[in-house]
Amino acid sequence: MKTITSLLTLLLLCSIPACAQDMHSGTHHGNAPAAEAVDTQDWAKQKLAKSPRHQEWVKIKNGNREVSSYVVYPEVKTKATAVIVIHEIFGMSDWVQILTDQLAEAGYIAIAPDLLSGMGPNGGGTSSFGAGNAVGFAIRDLPPDQITGDLNAVADYVAKLPGANGKIVVTGYCWGGGQSFRYATNNPNIKAAFVFYGPAPMVTAEGADRGKIDKAALAKITAPVYGFYAGNDARVNASLPPTTEAMAELKKMFDPVTYEGAGHGFMRAGDAPQPVAPQPKGDKEADDKAAADYQKALDAWKGNKKARDEAWVRWKKILAGI
Repeated sequence: MKTITSLLTLLLLCSIPACAQDMHSGTHHGNAPAAEAVDTQDWAKQKLAKSPRHQEWVKIKNGNREVSSYVVYPEVKTKATAVIVIHEIFGMSDWVQILTDQLAEAGYIAIAPDLLSGMGPNGGGTSSFGAGNAVGFAIRDLPPDQITGDLNAVADYVAKLPGANGKIVVTGYCWGGGQSFRYATNNPNIKAAFVFYGPAPMVTAEGADRGKIDKAALAKITAPVYGFYAGNDARVNASLPPTTEAMAELKKMFDPVTYEGAGHGFMRAGDAPQPVAPQPKGDKEADDKAAADYQKALDAWKGNKKARDEAWVRWKKILAGI
């Protein structure tokens, strides 16, 4: 039952405005996002523990800041492209580390910065905030210029690693999806941006255009942008038509694909274990409810797993051509 409850809670949290905060090119408004960890992600820790690849934490300087970053190296003979991984509204989670390892397994140097580095209690990062909504509050309030500075420092670091070939791409999820789109407007040297369920930058200045697609920002993009969106994510998908129109008008490459049957956060939800069927307790009403909850969680998991697997196939094919 714990697995079923966790999955249902996860679906709820990822449908709220939490993952949209600061995807609007740095906008901070509305209620604080609910970023409480919905699951201990023991399954992710177990996967990570079995990885044969070299993993390490490094501290990267950005002015007076030190950005704690998780790096995983591929087991390859030639120099590799580097992938910067931007975490969700939930911060540096176990799943983010699993995804970083999966990228290394595919042959890429992967680096995931904890963008809350130094912002927590006693100068800590994501893990220092504990349970509750504190992580969401902190991520919502991160200064956009600081985020860009941190990502630039990470890009400079990873590009100079001995095993790197100098090519850098960026990817992000949920809140990080919007940040990956925004970073494409700020770094002309990246080779591609992979946006997972995140909208394009929006105009934040007061005026008639506030909340609309920021065409001035999009005009700065030099790399192709590939989008990965969930069919059951109307909130984020509402931004796709105006984004597609703006990118076409600006003659920028934007290739979004929507994965039907999936929900927001499908890359993580599809990585999680399959829900476990509940055992009857002898209480018909309770058993019927448990069975219904299980079926709902199972259907959602199947849709997310299918989308996650299809997205990986597409993603690897694109990465191989960079």
